[in-house]
Amino acid sequence: MSGTESQVGGDFEHAAPQYGMTIADFVRSVFVPEHVAMKGLAGRNHYRAILKHVLTPEEADRAFEIAPENSKTKLKAVPDWPYLGDLRLCDTRPDDVRQLISAALARGYSTQTVSHIRNVVSAIFAHARKKQWFPGENPASVVAVPEITHKEAHALTLAQVEKVLRAMHYPEKEMALMAILTDMTLAEICGLQWKWVNLTAACSYADGEPIPPLTIAVRKQWYCGELADAGRKRRQRNVPIPPPLLPILIELSRRAAFTAPDDFLLVSRNGTPLIEQDIALRRLKPIGRDLQMPWLSWHVFRRTHTTLAYEIGTQFLGNRVAGAASM
Repeated sequence: MSGTESQVGGDFEHAAPQYGMTIADFVRSVFVPEHVAMKGLAGRNHYRAILKHVLTPEEADRAFEIAPENSKTKLKAVPDWPYLGDLRLCDTRPDDVRQLISAALARGYSTQTVSHIRNVVSAIFAHARKKQWFPGENPASVVAVPEITHKEAHALTLAQVEKVLRAMHYPEKEMALMAILTDMTLAEICGLQWKWVNLTAACSYADGEPIPPLTIAVRKQWYCGELADAGRKRRQRNVPIPPPLLPILIELSRRAAFTAPDDFLLVSRNGTPLIEQDIALRRLKPIGRDLQMPWLSWHVFRRTHTTLAYEIGTQFLGNRVAGAASM
């Protein structure tokens, strides 16, 4: 037996009780408050999502102090899944991490997700080693994951844009139009409130901020069920409303309900913000299958904006898109 193994099983554990702490307890009491809490909103949501494959979903919710009745997760503990939560820090070995990775691959998880799982486990033990609560080599560092294969990056042609828009209805059509005609992300589009949209020829104000005429002020985004600031400061910007988009926004502003300043531009029947992933699954993917474009996604529309605006100019793009949208 090596000196390190002897220390892990004996002296270390007796000298410091934290070596006997389970991974679930360490994540809840140390890793989340000291490491995850220091991340931005996107980082915290990423850890919360991936930890539900490392710990049971219930353990992950407890780590983030989310009561069962308030949990938005649809994940349930999978029988026979090799969760790491009950393992003691001092007992965890590379084979334990390898079993977790193998289970994820066998269940059909993408190599990107599998890599995220391994990296989160690695981050947990890196933090434990930093605190000198885990001696020896990081058990995730020697576990290999398959090489990530990148999918082909698709962008729509003008003919495809017109065909797709003709097949769309509210709200996916409006979401697609805003993605094609502006540089806004889907999180920004879903988080857009009326007070940040100026459809007039005069300056308006929202929360004390001036908004120029015919302008969308990008200040917020709807991300993982929360309204938050639009990323870093550089993402907070004023976007001129393209002429083809103006009549569409005006029509939305004239609907019977949900047009108060704090209401969202695009809403469900109940007036709640739209969830881009849900709309993609229920509306966008079926359209893509019907049109032999199984790769159709919100990223494709944003890539289309960049590609076509560069190739043919934003004005010509806007005119063609407006023509297709009105059909």
